[in-house]
Amino acid sequence: MTNHLTVVILAAGLGTRMKSRKAKVLHEAGGDTLLNHVIRAALHLVPPERVVVVVGYQAERVRASVPFPGIRFAEQLEQRGTGHALMCAREQAETQTGRLIVLNGDGPLLRSETLRALHELAERERAAASIVTTEMADPTGYGRIIRDQHGMVSAIVEQKAATPEQLQIREVNPGLYCFDAALFWRHIGALKPDNPANEYYLTDMIGILKRHGHRIVPLFVADHTECLGINTRLELAVADALLRRRKANELMLAGVTIEYPDTVIIDAGVEVGQDSIIEAHAQLRGNTHIGANCRIGAGSILRNCELADEVTVLPYVVAEDSRIASGAVVGPFSRLRMGAQIAENAHVGNYVELKKTSLGRGSKANHLAYLGDATIGSNVNIGAGTITCNYDGRQKHPTQIGDGAFIGSNATLVAPLEIGPGAYVAAGSAITKRVEPDALAIGRAYQVEKPGWAKRRREAVTVQES
Repeated sequence: MTNHLTVVILAAGLGTRMKSRKAKVLHEAGGDTLLNHVIRAALHLVPPERVVVVVGYQAERVRASVPFPGIRFAEQLEQRGTGHALMCAREQAETQTGRLIVLNGDGPLLRSETLRALHELAERERAAASIVTTEMADPTGYGRIIRDQHGMVSAIVEQKAATPEQLQIREVNPGLYCFDAALFWRHIGALKPDNPANEYYLTDMIGILKRHGHRIVPLFVADHTECLGINTRLELAVADALLRRRKANELMLAGVTIEYPDTVIIDAGVEVGQDSIIEAHAQLRGNTHIGANCRIGAGSILRNCELADEVTVLPYVVAEDSRIASGAVVGPFSRLRMGAQIAENAHVGNYVELKKTSLGRGSKANHLAYLGDATIGSNVNIGAGTITCNYDGRQKHPTQIGDGAFIGSNATLVAPLEIGPGAYVAAGSAITKRVEPDALAIGRAYQVEKPGWAKRRREAVTVQES
């Protein structure tokens, strides 16, 4: 990182072609907003306080969407072009030394390696500016790069101003720049809105610097997809697919097995440890962190979860904001939510839901249970069909189950309730009062049997039908 570099990200526009009520940079691809992908790339080069985001449309929502502390913001109240956006950022971004990188907030595919190369090229060549160029099969809408006899950039010609010969050029300007900061701020006043749109174009700065005898050096990026700006939902879908594949490749190269990479959805903020296995159609969302040697079953969806090493998640588990400790087994068809915590070697089985509940070391809830607002100790057995009745119609109440307790099948535990260590709750019981340690609690009616009743009923029905 360098303190001699400032990054300005342009994120003020509406993005009318998205056909959306929300700002373009708030749309998501690869598990994060377009803007946050760009910021993340910039943060590989500079600390947060050296990043300035220019906001405009839905400024407060855009600010709130950025999770990186220290990022600075400038506001462009009128949308008068990219050059005007830099004028609005001057107070936050101006320095008299070093370099100024300018990026677009709708370019989520940009790699930090490219930014570093752009900066290093400008420094090495002592250029007034270095700019990214790339080739497009269809360059329509992009400014064309005109090079001089030495291979340097002599001009950027916009589509509307290009001659028929210039329109044949496929090398284009995607709008990524690294300027000498002192030169840029010295000449920014030369930008003029002398165009049909009455806007200040940042591209004009290239011509201004050239007229003052300064060199502009190009950095050609062979993979044009890295330079794509997102303007439509179709382009958003393309970016999402590319980011997902890039993330999957990154994890596989780091030692993670992904059985069918094209089927999984893994967000940008996800971390997965070595020798873990991700099965087909799994989704790892948000800031999920998975340890080493875990297995994530097919079709499981984990959002903002933390898994220790050696965790097994069987197919079709849905979990969010939950923690699973080493050796635990969850699934299939389990649901964990609102801060559920599964301790070491605990088991949560099929059709079991945990809400704001901790399940202790070695405890088991293997079948058909709802456990809400409960604290369950170690080595507890929760029988099939058990329910903690945690809601009285107005507020939630806790259930506490001590170490070594045994809860029989179809038990109804009416909170607030405490069941002592080592206690047994008989199957089919409705428990409403505290159960002492090592006691047996039975909360059901006595069985009544009437001999011959079924036979007499069948005979009566037969007589009526005849």
